[in-house]
Amino acid sequence: MTSSPLSSWLDRRFKIGQRGSTVQREILAGLTTFGAMAYIMAVNPAIMSKAGLASHDMIMTTIAAAVCGTLLMALFANMPIALAPAMSSNAIFAQIVVNQMHVDVRTAFTIVLIGGIAFTALSVTKLRHKIIQAFPEPIVLGIQIAIGIFIARLGMVTGNLAVAAPDGFHFGSLSDPSALLTLFGLFLAGVFIVLRVPAGMLIAILAVTLVSLFVHKDGHAVASLPQHVVEWPHYPTHLLFPFNFGDFFSHLELLLPITLYFLISDFFDATGTMYSVANRARLTKPDGTTLLGRAAFAADGSASIIGSALGTSTVSAYVESLVGVEAGGRTGLTALIVALLFAASSVLWPLIVMIPPEATAPVLILVGLSMLSALGQAANGSQEALLTPAFMLLIAVLTGNFMISLALGLLFYSLMLLVTRQFVRLTPMVLGLDAVFLFYLFLISQTGLGQG
Repeated sequence: MTSSPLSSWLDRRFKIGQRGSTVQREILAGLTTFGAMAYIMAVNPAIMSKAGLASHDMIMTTIAAAVCGTLLMALFANMPIALAPAMSSNAIFAQIVVNQMHVDVRTAFTIVLIGGIAFTALSVTKLRHKIIQAFPEPIVLGIQIAIGIFIARLGMVTGNLAVAAPDGFHFGSLSDPSALLTLFGLFLAGVFIVLRVPAGMLIAILAVTLVSLFVHKDGHAVASLPQHVVEWPHYPTHLLFPFNFGDFFSHLELLLPITLYFLISDFFDATGTMYSVANRARLTKPDGTTLLGRAAFAADGSASIIGSALGTSTVSAYVESLVGVEAGGRTGLTALIVALLFAASSVLWPLIVMIPPEATAPVLILVGLSMLSALGQAANGSQEALLTPAFMLLIAVLTGNFMISLALGLLFYSLMLLVTRQFVRLTPMVLGLDAVFLFYLFLISQTGLGQG
């Protein structure tokens, strides 16, 4: 069957065949990624509203930031990575910086802008690529495992299968409709994966959403049809370029540590996510090095600058991109489809945000678990090669904090090399990263940022 001119052009533009994919598979991967992260259109406004920002305004800025950031990654970097306002940064922005520290919201946006500029400056140099290459193999494995368990943990919590308790987490109640829906989706998606059903994860998301319309919790349906399927978008122009440079520089001694926290956290969090996506998609050069290059890093950094100018918190690579990779996404066409769906959501968002967390939680759990297979690569290695990723997994699953996992993991690994006198492996770059993470931990201890 002869391919259409459009398919042929897309294949050449995104190197789809060259990366072992098809146009249809890329479109499906984009739909699946979007289905897994569409929740951000409901969750980010809810979090940012705690900073005194109108929820409807935040829906529009969230969509605009996701479209711009993901388009950059699709068209300039050709990577299957979607971007949107980061879940970790938005909570710190609203709940800690604005509410607890009483920083004016426009000054807080200025912090995001300054951090984004510094982020981009680092990204367009060779430094970020060198940092990735400098990560020792046990740390690389640890990053993949820690992100995997983080995704699975997120799915367990949002699906009410793991419920917070004084001594940690308890398994959710089987009388809870949310837990039962999540289990239904988990088993359904698992069956689809084992049977290699095309679009299995997307079908599972849609199936749980449909069932949720008829399942009630606390007197209400878990999911409900919106009153209006279509709502014409109205962008909050008063949030464009919402900066207050005067206040930022007049309180520099207070705000600089916060800016450094955002910079370090977002830099390594996004780098770890992007590396895991590229590694999972097997997007490597013949010599085994990742295809992630300056264009991908610059797109990632620029997205935060654009996001702050649009009036939202730090925009970053989304770990849910791994769901699209599992569905076959290998090129920027996957990201382009995600961007187009976010753009369509500016009109259809009432319908999109009806997808309940119970529908996406099973997919997150299964994708996260699939990434834990990397631990087997360390089983036959040295003690430090096995203990380091296992230690990172332990920190990530107990705290849900990837950055703490990465910081302590690298410091733990360096200590193991030191006591076993493997000094040649303690390269200047590894020691430099140790210093950066020690400073990061110091910032946390002094400011309380990133601790819950």
